Amino acid sequence: MSRDLRGYWDAEPAPCWPNGTRLAVSFVVNVEEGAELSIASGDERNEGRYEADDEVKGAPDPCMVSHFGYGPRRGYHRVVEALAAHDARASFSTCGRAAEATPWLIRDAVARGHEVSCHGWRWETHAGMTAEQEREIIARTHAAISRIAGTAPVGWHARSATSPQTRDLLKAHGGFCYDSNAYDDDMPYMDGDFVVLPYAFDTNDMRFSPGGGFVQPRDFSDYVIAGFDRLYAEGAQAARMLSIGLHTRLIGRPARIGALEAILAHITSHQDVWIAPRREIAACWAQHHGARA
Repeated sequence: MSRDLRGYWDAEPAPCWPNGTRLAVSFVVNVEEGAELSIASGDERNEGRYEADDEVKGAPDPCMVSHFGYGPRRGYHRVVEALAAHDARASFSTCGRAAEATPWLIRDAVARGHEVSCHGWRWETHAGMTAEQEREIIARTHAAISRIAGTAPVGWHARSATSPQTRDLLKAHGGFCYDSNAYDDDMPYMDGDFVVLPYAFDTNDMRFSPGGGFVQPRDFSDYVIAGFDRLYAEGAQAARMLSIGLHTRLIGRPARIGALEAILAHITSHQDVWIAPRREIAACWAQHHGARA
Protein backbone atom coordinates (compact mmCIF):
# COMPACT_ATOMS: atom_id res chain seq x y z
CA MET A 1 0.00 0.00 0.00
CA SER A 2 1.24 3.49 -0.83
CA ARG A 3 0.58 6.43 1.49
CA ASP A 4 0.36 10.14 0.77
CA LEU A 5 1.05 12.04 3.96
CA ARG A 6 1.65 15.35 2.17
CA GLY A 7 -1.72 15.87 0.49
CA TYR A 8 -2.39 19.50 -0.41
CA TRP A 9 0.40 20.69 1.92
CA ASP A 10 1.63 23.61 -0.19
CA ALA A 11 -1.08 23.95 -2.83
CA GLU A 12 -4.58 23.93 -1.39
CA PRO A 13 -7.28 24.03 -4.09
CA ALA A 14 -9.31 27.20 -4.26
CA PRO A 15 -13.07 27.04 -3.62
CA CYS A 16 -14.79 25.46 -6.60
CA TRP A 17 -18.30 24.70 -5.42
CA PRO A 18 -21.34 25.85 -7.46
CA ASN A 19 -22.50 29.45 -7.35
CA GLY A 20 -19.50 30.59 -5.35
CA THR A 21 -20.47 28.71 -2.19
CA ARG A 22 -17.61 28.30 0.25
CA LEU A 23 -18.43 24.92 1.85
CA ALA A 24 -19.87 21.61 0.62
CA VAL A 25 -21.86 19.70 3.24
CA SER A 26 -22.57 16.00 2.83
CA PHE A 27 -25.13 14.21 5.00
CA VAL A 28 -24.63 10.44 4.81
CA VAL A 29 -27.42 8.21 6.09
CA ASN A 30 -26.06 4.71 6.59
CA VAL A 31 -28.60 1.96 5.81
CA GLU A 32 -27.32 -1.21 7.48
CA GLU A 33 -30.46 -2.69 9.02
CA GLY A 34 -30.97 -6.18 7.66
CA ALA A 35 -27.30 -6.46 6.72
CA GLU A 36 -25.90 -6.66 10.27
CA LEU A 37 -24.32 -10.03 11.06
CA SER A 38 -26.95 -12.34 12.50
CA ILE A 39 -27.06 -16.09 13.03
CA ALA A 40 -30.80 -15.83 12.38
CA SER A 41 -29.93 -14.60 8.87
CA GLY A 42 -27.52 -17.46 8.26
CA ASP A 43 -24.34 -15.57 9.20
CA GLU A 44 -21.41 -17.04 11.09
CA ARG A 45 -21.99 -14.85 14.15
CA ASN A 46 -24.14 -12.07 15.58
CA GLU A 47 -23.40 -8.37 15.55
CA GLY A 48 -22.01 -7.50 18.95
CA ARG A 49 -22.19 -3.71 19.08
CA TYR A 50 -25.17 -1.43 19.25
CA GLU A 51 -26.31 0.53 22.31
CA ALA A 52 -24.32 -1.90 24.44
CA ASP A 53 -21.47 -4.32 23.81
CA ASP A 54 -23.24 -7.62 24.36
CA GLU A 55 -22.66 -10.22 21.65
CA VAL A 56 -24.70 -13.41 21.94
CA LYS A 57 -22.52 -16.27 20.75
CA GLY A 58 -23.67 -19.50 19.15
CA ALA A 59 -27.40 -18.75 19.09
CA PRO A 60 -29.82 -16.34 17.39
CA ASP A 61 -30.11 -12.94 19.09
CA PRO A 62 -33.68 -11.57 18.83
CA CYS A 63 -32.69 -8.63 21.07
CA MET A 64 -30.03 -7.34 18.68
CA VAL A 65 -32.27 -7.92 15.67
CA SER A 66 -34.97 -5.85 17.34
CA HIS A 67 -32.55 -2.99 18.08
CA PHE A 68 -31.66 -2.77 14.40
CA GLY A 69 -35.34 -2.86 13.48
CA TYR A 70 -35.87 0.56 15.06
CA GLY A 71 -34.23 2.33 12.13
CA PRO A 72 -36.57 1.34 9.31
CA ARG A 73 -39.67 1.10 11.52
CA ARG A 74 -39.42 4.49 13.23
CA GLY A 75 -36.12 6.36 12.98
CA TYR A 76 -36.14 6.70 9.19
CA HIS A 77 -39.28 8.84 9.17
CA ARG A 78 -37.84 11.35 11.62
CA VAL A 79 -34.58 11.65 9.70
CA VAL A 80 -36.09 12.20 6.26
CA GLU A 81 -38.63 14.66 7.65
CA ALA A 82 -35.85 16.69 9.27
CA LEU A 83 -33.91 16.73 5.99
CA ALA A 84 -37.01 17.66 4.00
CA ALA A 85 -37.81 20.56 6.33
CA HIS A 86 -34.53 22.15 5.27
CA ASP A 87 -34.57 21.01 1.62
CA ALA A 88 -31.42 18.96 2.26
CA ARG A 89 -30.59 15.99 0.06
CA ALA A 90 -28.39 13.22 1.47
CA SER A 91 -26.53 10.13 0.34
CA PHE A 92 -28.05 6.91 1.64
CA SER A 93 -25.04 4.61 1.93
CA THR A 94 -26.75 1.25 1.69
CA CYS A 95 -25.70 -2.34 2.20
CA GLY A 96 -26.96 -4.60 -0.55
CA ARG A 97 -28.64 -7.01 1.84
CA ALA A 98 -30.25 -4.08 3.68
CA ALA A 99 -31.69 -2.84 0.38
CA GLU A 100 -33.19 -6.26 -0.24
CA ALA A 101 -34.64 -6.31 3.29
CA THR A 102 -36.17 -2.80 3.04
CA PRO A 103 -36.85 -2.06 -0.64
CA TRP A 104 -39.73 0.32 0.20
CA LEU A 105 -37.36 2.47 2.24
CA ILE A 106 -34.82 2.70 -0.58
CA ARG A 107 -37.49 3.64 -3.11
CA ASP A 108 -38.87 6.28 -0.77
CA ALA A 109 -35.39 7.81 -0.37
CA VAL A 110 -34.99 7.96 -4.14
CA ALA A 111 -38.45 9.53 -4.55
CA ARG A 112 -37.38 12.24 -2.10
CA GLY A 113 -34.37 13.11 -4.27
CA HIS A 114 -31.66 11.41 -2.22
CA GLU A 115 -28.71 9.47 -3.61
CA VAL A 116 -28.38 5.75 -2.89
CA SER A 117 -24.78 4.50 -2.84
CA CYS A 118 -23.13 1.20 -1.93
CA HIS A 119 -22.07 0.22 1.59
CA GLY A 120 -20.96 -3.36 0.92
CA TRP A 121 -23.21 -6.43 0.83
CA ARG A 122 -23.18 -7.19 4.54
CA TRP A 123 -22.22 -4.63 7.19
CA GLU A 124 -18.66 -5.88 7.54
CA THR A 125 -15.05 -4.92 6.98
CA HIS A 126 -13.37 -5.97 3.75
CA ALA A 127 -9.94 -6.30 5.33
CA GLY A 128 -8.47 -9.72 4.62
CA MET A 129 -10.84 -10.57 1.78
CA THR A 130 -9.44 -12.07 -1.39
CA ALA A 131 -9.82 -10.20 -4.67
CA GLU A 132 -12.29 -12.86 -5.82
CA GLN A 133 -14.46 -12.40 -2.74
CA GLU A 134 -14.48 -8.62 -3.08
CA ARG A 135 -15.14 -8.69 -6.80
CA GLU A 136 -18.25 -10.80 -6.23
CA ILE A 137 -19.46 -8.59 -3.36
CA ILE A 138 -19.01 -5.39 -5.38
CA ALA A 139 -20.90 -6.81 -8.35
CA ARG A 140 -23.69 -8.27 -6.20
CA THR A 141 -24.16 -5.06 -4.22
CA HIS A 142 -24.14 -2.82 -7.31
CA ALA A 143 -26.69 -5.04 -9.07
CA ALA A 144 -29.08 -5.23 -6.11
CA ILE A 145 -29.08 -1.49 -5.45
CA SER A 146 -29.44 -0.69 -9.16
CA ARG A 147 -32.49 -2.94 -9.35
CA ILE A 148 -34.16 -1.73 -6.15
CA ALA A 149 -33.34 1.98 -6.40
CA GLY A 150 -34.02 2.13 -10.14
CA THR A 151 -30.74 3.93 -10.79
CA ALA A 152 -27.17 2.68 -10.75
CA PRO A 153 -25.05 3.70 -7.74
CA VAL A 154 -21.76 5.48 -8.38
CA GLY A 155 -20.27 5.56 -4.86
CA TRP A 156 -18.84 3.00 -2.46
CA HIS A 157 -18.01 2.92 1.25
CA ALA A 158 -17.23 -0.32 3.08
CA ARG A 159 -17.53 -0.65 6.84
CA SER A 160 -14.27 0.42 8.46
CA ALA A 161 -11.24 -1.07 6.67
CA THR A 162 -11.09 -1.99 3.03
CA SER A 163 -8.55 -4.36 1.51
CA PRO A 164 -5.54 -2.98 -0.41
CA GLN A 165 -7.25 -3.87 -3.71
CA THR A 166 -10.74 -2.44 -3.05
CA ARG A 167 -10.34 0.77 -5.05
CA ASP A 168 -8.77 -1.01 -8.00
CA LEU A 169 -11.68 -3.47 -8.04
CA LEU A 170 -14.18 -0.60 -7.99
CA LYS A 171 -12.42 1.00 -10.95
CA ALA A 172 -12.35 -2.31 -12.82
CA HIS A 173 -16.05 -2.94 -12.18
CA GLY A 174 -17.01 0.27 -13.96
CA GLY A 175 -19.84 2.58 -13.01
CA PHE A 176 -18.26 3.82 -9.80
CA CYS A 177 -16.80 7.34 -9.82
CA TYR A 178 -15.97 7.76 -6.11
CA ASP A 179 -15.40 6.01 -2.84
CA SER A 180 -15.46 7.29 0.74
CA ASN A 181 -13.03 4.87 2.36
CA ALA A 182 -10.61 7.58 3.44
CA TYR A 183 -10.51 9.77 6.53
CA ASP A 184 -7.43 11.86 5.81
CA ASP A 185 -8.62 15.28 4.64
CA ASP A 186 -11.38 17.90 4.71
CA MET A 187 -11.70 18.02 0.94
CA PRO A 188 -11.86 15.51 -1.91
CA TYR A 189 -8.87 14.44 -3.98
CA MET A 190 -8.19 12.46 -7.13
CA ASP A 191 -6.76 8.95 -7.45
CA GLY A 192 -6.18 8.89 -11.17
CA ASP A 193 -9.58 9.66 -12.66
CA PHE A 194 -11.34 8.40 -9.51
CA VAL A 195 -12.60 10.78 -6.81
CA VAL A 196 -11.91 10.09 -3.15
CA LEU A 197 -14.43 11.78 -0.84
CA PRO A 198 -13.03 11.51 2.71
CA TYR A 199 -15.55 10.50 5.35
CA ALA A 200 -15.45 11.32 9.08
CA PHE A 201 -16.03 9.38 12.26
CA ASP A 202 -15.95 12.40 14.58
CA THR A 203 -18.93 14.28 13.08
CA ASN A 204 -20.93 11.08 13.20
CA ASP A 205 -23.80 9.89 15.37
CA MET A 206 -21.95 6.58 15.82
CA ARG A 207 -20.38 8.34 18.81
CA PHE A 208 -23.62 7.75 20.69
CA SER A 209 -22.46 4.11 20.85
CA PRO A 210 -20.74 2.87 24.02
CA GLY A 211 -17.52 4.75 24.68
CA GLY A 212 -18.10 7.15 21.79
CA GLY A 213 -18.35 10.26 23.94
CA PHE A 214 -21.85 11.50 22.93
CA VAL A 215 -24.61 11.14 25.51
CA GLN A 216 -26.87 14.19 25.29
CA PRO A 217 -28.19 15.36 21.89
CA ARG A 218 -26.25 18.62 22.30
CA ASP A 219 -23.02 16.63 22.42
CA PHE A 220 -23.57 15.80 18.75
CA SER A 221 -25.06 19.08 17.57
CA ASP A 222 -22.50 21.25 19.38
CA TYR A 223 -19.62 19.21 18.00
CA VAL A 224 -20.86 19.20 14.41
CA ILE A 225 -21.70 22.91 14.52
CA ALA A 226 -18.20 23.67 15.79
CA GLY A 227 -16.77 21.70 12.88
CA PHE A 228 -19.04 23.47 10.44
CA ASP A 229 -18.10 26.92 11.74
CA ARG A 230 -14.38 26.22 11.39
CA LEU A 231 -14.64 24.75 7.89
CA TYR A 232 -16.99 27.54 6.82
CA ALA A 233 -14.38 30.10 7.85
CA GLU A 234 -11.57 28.22 6.09
CA GLY A 235 -13.77 27.80 3.02
CA ALA A 236 -13.38 31.48 2.16
CA GLN A 237 -9.83 30.73 1.01
CA ALA A 238 -9.72 27.02 0.11
CA ALA A 239 -12.07 24.21 -0.84
CA ARG A 240 -13.61 22.48 2.14
CA MET A 241 -16.17 19.69 2.67
CA LEU A 242 -17.96 18.58 5.83
CA SER A 243 -19.26 15.00 6.14
CA ILE A 244 -21.98 14.27 8.71
CA GLY A 245 -22.68 10.59 9.33
CA LEU A 246 -26.14 9.44 10.42
CA HIS A 247 -27.86 6.15 11.26
CA THR A 248 -31.64 6.03 11.49
CA ARG A 249 -31.48 3.63 14.46
CA LEU A 250 -29.26 6.10 16.34
CA ILE A 251 -30.10 9.73 15.51
CA GLY A 252 -33.72 8.73 14.81
CA ARG A 253 -34.40 8.16 18.50
CA PRO A 254 -36.84 10.70 20.02
CA ALA A 255 -34.25 12.08 22.46
CA ARG A 256 -31.65 12.59 19.70
CA ILE A 257 -33.47 13.78 16.58
CA GLY A 258 -33.44 17.34 17.89
CA ALA A 259 -29.68 17.35 17.43
CA LEU A 260 -30.05 16.78 13.69
CA GLU A 261 -32.72 19.48 13.51
CA ALA A 262 -30.40 21.92 15.30
CA ILE A 263 -27.52 21.11 12.95
CA LEU A 264 -29.69 21.61 9.87
CA ALA A 265 -31.08 24.90 11.19
CA HIS A 266 -27.58 26.24 11.86
CA ILE A 267 -26.16 25.18 8.50
CA THR A 268 -29.08 26.49 6.47
CA SER A 269 -28.89 29.85 8.23
CA HIS A 270 -25.75 30.43 6.11
CA GLN A 271 -26.55 31.25 2.50
CA ASP A 272 -23.27 30.31 0.81
CA VAL A 273 -23.30 26.61 1.70
CA TRP A 274 -23.92 23.74 -0.70
CA ILE A 275 -25.72 20.73 0.82
CA ALA A 276 -25.50 17.99 -1.77
CA PRO A 277 -25.41 14.22 -2.28
CA ARG A 278 -21.92 12.82 -2.59
CA ARG A 279 -22.34 11.90 -6.25
CA GLU A 280 -22.83 15.61 -7.07
CA ILE A 281 -19.85 16.65 -4.94
CA ALA A 282 -17.70 14.03 -6.68
CA ALA A 283 -18.84 15.17 -10.13
CA CYS A 284 -18.09 18.80 -9.30
CA TRP A 285 -14.63 17.93 -8.01
CA ALA A 286 -13.81 15.80 -11.06
CA GLN A 287 -14.92 18.61 -13.34
CA HIS A 288 -12.48 21.04 -11.76
CA HIS A 289 -9.61 18.76 -10.79
CA GLY A 290 -9.88 15.64 -12.94
CA ALA A 291 -7.69 17.12 -15.69
CA ARG A 292 -4.57 16.35 -13.70
CA ALA A 293 -5.44 12.65 -13.52
